[in-house]
Amino acid sequence: MRYPRLNFRRRSPWAAISVVVVAAAAFAGISASDAQASPRAVSSGAAEFALAHRLTTCLAPGQAKPTVVLVHGAWADASSWSGEVAALQAAGYDVRAIANPLQNLTTDSQYVADYLKAMHGPVVLVGHSYGGSVISNAAAGLANVKRLVYVDAFAPAPGQTTAQLNGADSVVTTMSPAELFNTTTGPTGMPELYLKEGIFIHHFANDLPPSKAKILWASQRGTSAAAFDTPSGAAAWKTIPSWYFISTGDQIITPASELAMARHAHSHITIFHGGSHLTLISHPNAVTEVIAAAICSLR
Repeated sequence: MRYPRLNFRRRSPWAAISVVVVAAAAFAGISASDAQASPRAVSSGAAEFALAHRLTTCLAPGQAKPTVVLVHGAWADASSWSGEVAALQAAGYDVRAIANPLQNLTTDSQYVADYLKAMHGPVVLVGHSYGGSVISNAAAGLANVKRLVYVDAFAPAPGQTTAQLNGADSVVTTMSPAELFNTTTGPTGMPELYLKEGIFIHHFANDLPPSKAKILWASQRGTSAAAFDTPSGAAAWKTIPSWYFISTGDQIITPASELAMARHAHSHITIFHGGSHLTLISHPNAVTEVIAAAICSLR
């Protein structure tokens, strides 16, 4: 399983690259009990307050808030988005973290497209990992999808498969299928893949505590091999403005490959130093900040 590395494209002059930094902050007039809180906890609370304030104030007065639809990736489920859902709901947004079938890019994308067609009002559509391939296809031609957000995700061009885009240094590229996967037969008769425990803990969820990573490994959803091998039929990022969150600690899709895809899509780019392929779980506020940027651009 060796896939070609994407060639870097010239970056769009309007693609914004930002670095996510957790800054220390202190509140005036904290109580004696609050004074025992660690600087990290205070900083996190300040960051959450600032994020909530941004989400509740950045749109014009009276402007309808978009619905945020979150699409998970392979070897995961909708609960991957729990932190982002909580933050967005607290700010008054309608959020839907929907089930991605993980069977075939064409049918998975149609499933999501049908879901989106039934919605009213503007939509900000977010995809993680393989979910990025799905939103690239599902949003094509849908007028209600106003913004796309890619979170450590694939953004294939038409004709490309997801499997081609992991990057030359990805563990999925450098290791054999026997080293990576436990394989069963799925409902359609195609091979269904499950990440092996060591791969999941040390390469997929490598910035999470091993105990939490092991729970996520045990509850992962199998993914059909066909999902990775189906050529993409569309590229919604050609016509819909997009934002791209890239973790430098991602070992599944290399940062170089993600950056190449982001530049090709002319995305607004955020580089998060550290993280893993599951930064959406380990640092949900950082991911929500990028979703917020897409939302606020609708003003």
